[in-house]
Amino acid sequence: MIVLFGLLALAVLALITQAGVVALQRIYPQQGSTVQVAGAHLNIVDLGPRDAEGPPVVLLHGASSNLETMRPLAELLAKQHRVILIDRPGHGWSARDDLRNATPAVQANIIDEALQKLGIAPAIFVVHSLAGAFGPLLALDHPQRIAGLVMLAPVLYPWPRGVGRYNRIVTTPVIGPLLAHTITMPLGLLLAAPAARKAFAPQVPPEGFVSKSRTALLLRPREFLANAWELVGLKAAVAREAPRYRSIDIPVTVITGDADDTVSPSRHSRAFASAVPDAKLAVLPGVGHMVQYAAPELVAGEIEAMIASLANTPKAAMR
Repeated sequence: MIVLFGLLALAVLALITQAGVVALQRIYPQQGSTVQVAGAHLNIVDLGPRDAEGPPVVLLHGASSNLETMRPLAELLAKQHRVILIDRPGHGWSARDDLRNATPAVQANIIDEALQKLGIAPAIFVVHSLAGAFGPLLALDHPQRIAGLVMLAPVLYPWPRGVGRYNRIVTTPVIGPLLAHTITMPLGLLLAAPAARKAFAPQVPPEGFVSKSRTALLLRPREFLANAWELVGLKAAVAREAPRYRSIDIPVTVITGDADDTVSPSRHSRAFASAVPDAKLAVLPGVGHMVQYAAPELVAGEIEAMIASLANTPKAAMR
């Protein structure tokens, strides 16, 4: 009887999850255009004047989110520049064929191919949190695509703790997909607001952030599994890539908050700035992980400064 009741409960939760997927996709429809690439398709939003002077700006979001978390900064920059927002592979309205193969190198290749199709090169890349791991790879492996790099609270080195027990469980064969298709959505809807408050601390999220950022799209089973696989493989990936950072030779600015409890500024931003020749580091006092919300004008100003410096750099001195 207990087993039967348990199976019935799982079946009900699975139906609720499927209904939730349909509802979420109606509430939060695709806002951009789809670009097909090998092994994935990407949702891309193109803002600002196409004929703007200077390089376009490409914004990449972190884990457990989508391009909407970068939209306020994008709209600020789009007043004067062409700005490209991307749902990274497996997030938002983008998808990748292989959920497990989600290393920064694989995703950087996918993003490079999509931007090549759009004729975007070279660009300023602005990367937040987990997407920070992509920045060095774009600079080292796709130099034709990138002119400069602005990193916001980036993840760049191995860290002592894990990535959350639930992410480990949900990447377990059989059990993980079962959880993703049953309890993840109802549980996640309850935890979305507390998770946002934790990410923003000591600041507070803007009013309506969970809805405006379309955070609930993460709770669709395939997207949740893609995010979990990305997180569980990240530590090993950055450990492999970290020794290469010293070879980066493009302009780099790193902006972090000294009150960030999500990504250690000392372990990541300070160490990276010390390793990369001529990297600029800005540590914001009293600021947490969401620096693009805590100090949008400062972040935009640093991006503008990089664009201006590139405009004043003789072409012969550029790669």
